[in-house]
Amino acid sequence: MRAFARPSFAVVFFVLAAGAVALAALAVAGGDPGGSVPPAAAAAPPPVPRTVPLDPRETHFASLTMLTDGGENAEAYFSFAGDSLVFQSTHPPYGCDQIFTMKTDGSAKKLVSTGKGRTTCAYYLPKDRKILYASTHLGGPQCPPPADMSQGYVWAIYPEYDIFVADADGSNPVPLTKTAGYDAEATVSPKGDRIVFTSMRDGDLDLYTMKLDGSDVKRLTDTVGYDGGAFFSPDGGKIVYRAHHPEPGPALDDYKRLLAQNMIRPGKLEIWVMDVDGGNKRKVTSLGSAAFAPFFHPSGKKIVFSTNYPEPRSREFDLYMVDLDGKNLERITFAEGFDGFPMWSPDGRKFVFCSNRGNAKPGETNVFIAEWKD
Repeated sequence: MRAFARPSFAVVFFVLAAGAVALAALAVAGGDPGGSVPPAAAAAPPPVPRTVPLDPRETHFASLTMLTDGGENAEAYFSFAGDSLVFQSTHPPYGCDQIFTMKTDGSAKKLVSTGKGRTTCAYYLPKDRKILYASTHLGGPQCPPPADMSQGYVWAIYPEYDIFVADADGSNPVPLTKTAGYDAEATVSPKGDRIVFTSMRDGDLDLYTMKLDGSDVKRLTDTVGYDGGAFFSPDGGKIVYRAHHPEPGPALDDYKRLLAQNMIRPGKLEIWVMDVDGGNKRKVTSLGSAAFAPFFHPSGKKIVFSTNYPEPRSREFDLYMVDLDGKNLERITFAEGFDGFPMWSPDGRKFVFCSNRGNAKPGETNVFIAEWKD
């Protein structure tokens, strides 16, 4: 299971879906221990990258190419030059997410994290000579345990997470954060001057910025509740993020109880925007669903995000786009299952996201790149 970070909300869906398929296959096979009926030969998976058919309603995509095939792949983000992607992936021999890079044509995939602990939320630094990501490996080489689902559907907030910067090939990882508790969900301003990230250093899940060397840390949010998953606007002047601020009473009590156990309940999240200094906060969406993974349109006037609106208990997540004032909500993707983690290339011509579509095995999540049309 993925850590508490941008990708976490959809992971349970992926695992449940994969498990359901496995059980169905076992029932059809009858569990024949004698092997009286020889199994069909496994078909070789189609190569990647490969072109994937578009739903005719997905009018913003001129083409769509699948870049990975197998396991869980998420949070693929462009380099500043727009020719590479850094992403997280779970596949053998790794028991939980590790960070990889690849070219935007799907070639030259390379492990760039340590292969130990659990990692999340990678991003390139200016000039693409370094990357940053969050990892638990200083807390131990093993994958930390999954969230305690006896509490209902919750995300784990692993206090071992710290943010690291490393050379682009993964060498020389150095921690940027050293405070106790969760530090993750870091992204870099297009201006190349600051990092925004989520931290529990002051007792709640809030947003902070810091310089690229980890100095000059500034707190941006202070309302009780979760603020995270932040990205800068194209001009670096604004920040978009996801948030849930529970009302006083049972909801707030539940939030505080779970937080004390390093967990959070993510059923309702809305998209917010603020100035880069933390001023002028305003809520963009009021959908009553789970809205997350927001990213600014290249114009800076719209936001794309993933949500299970209009069915807040649904496992169907699609990409939507909306104006900064919350008007003109437009659905972008229509494939069955999960679509999330969208990002435009720096020149605005390419669009990357992660999806359940086109998979060799149901329930897997892969990276896709599209030619974008406004």
